[in-house]
Amino acid sequence: MSLNPPIADWTGRVVWLIGASSGIGRATAELLHARGAKVVVSARDATSIRTFEAEHAGSLGLALDATDREAMAAAADRIVTERGRIDLAIYCAGHYKAMRATDFDLDEALQHDRVNYAGALHMLAAVLPVLLKQKSGHVSVISSVAGYRGLPNSLAYGPTKAALINLAQTLYLDLHPLGIGVSVINPGFVETSLTATNSFRMPALITPEEAAREMVKGWSAGRFEIHFPKRFTLWLKALRHVGDGLYFRAIHKATGM
Repeated sequence: MSLNPPIADWTGRVVWLIGASSGIGRATAELLHARGAKVVVSARDATSIRTFEAEHAGSLGLALDATDREAMAAAADRIVTERGRIDLAIYCAGHYKAMRATDFDLDEALQHDRVNYAGALHMLAAVLPVLLKQKSGHVSVISSVAGYRGLPNSLAYGPTKAALINLAQTLYLDLHPLGIGVSVINPGFVETSLTATNSFRMPALITPEEAAREMVKGWSAGRFEIHFPKRFTLWLKALRHVGDGLYFRAIHKATGM
């Protein structure tokens, strides 16, 4: 069942990806450019952004820090000035460091909030006026299956991803009647610089390129939630519906934590 207007033809669509210097964001930017989209990439790493712009004819690179609300607003203004519109804005920026309550770090926890959640709010503040004026477009945020329910090592990361899922659901209720699409991306383990810090075995690990293909497939089908790989995410989705006692025992048995 399509909950959003399907995006089947990317030719000429203006797509802005925040957090596109590497990983899922970079792979998705490359795939959408290959599909004919007018891609705009943003990230803190100015060198990476300039390289993408040089290697992908017609793309635009705007270096910025997602935690800088003024920089985000200025970038959106420039995109509209130079490209005329925004058809899809994707928040890909993310921060992750494993944390447990026995080693709580307040500064690190707040940094997760600034990058993973507040940065998404900065994007919304910049693009929602554009989409509402156009009466069209789509906004997408990359969350995680870590936002479904509490998981070991996710004391700082998981709550920010849960917030993004709730944010997307609320956005959908407000924007769908206005013809504006909303989607939330919930990947399992993807091979990126963030997951490279994990010391445990990551089941069903996929590449950023596989993740990008799944995202594009989800947008083309008009899905609200795009989750992958399903051999892993369906198991976690099922655990959302069991009682707390059973859930805690299942997670302890699966992880040993």
